[in-house]
Amino acid sequence: MPANCDASVNARPTPLWEHMTFSILLHENHEIKGFLFFRSLGDTVRAPGIALAAAAILALEAVALLVFAVVELAGLGAGDAASLPTALALIVLTLIGTAALVAFAVGTRVGKSWARSGGVVFQVLAVALALASLTLQPVSWPFSLGVGLPGLLGFALLISSARREGPQRATE
Repeated sequence: MPANCDASVNARPTPLWEHMTFSILLHENHEIKGFLFFRSLGDTVRAPGIALAAAAILALEAVALLVFAVVELAGLGAGDAASLPTALALIVLTLIGTAALVAFAVGTRVGKSWARSGGVVFQVLAVALALASLTLQPVSWPFSLGVGLPGLLGFALLISSARREGPQRATE
């Protein structure tokens, strides 16, 4: 937006030219070459190492869900399902969750705030599932810890990533 315009007075959509950056590179032969880059219209910032770790946790959780879907599918093939439509619905929902976690992992890696938000929701659900599993008798400690600890770690990393990238976003 031009310097002489007040954003609160002129509430208008941002023109495309304000999302462009012109970069000049000086090559070895002192020839100047210009490159025109379009910045993303989304909420993108450079992801630090914390975001990479959070994306890795989300990706590992996606792999775990995919393995769970394959186990469900094998059980369906073996005839272990009491209700075929219910078993198929569970497999489809598990695969949708896997796809969502992959999207959140990729989005978190490239610094998208929507991906961190979705990842936080998944982590809260994982911790809630782990806590709920503690009420079953006998307690399945491997399941509770295997779901709860990555959920807590992923939650902490996603929140840390958002807090670290906040000042970076303000300077842009």
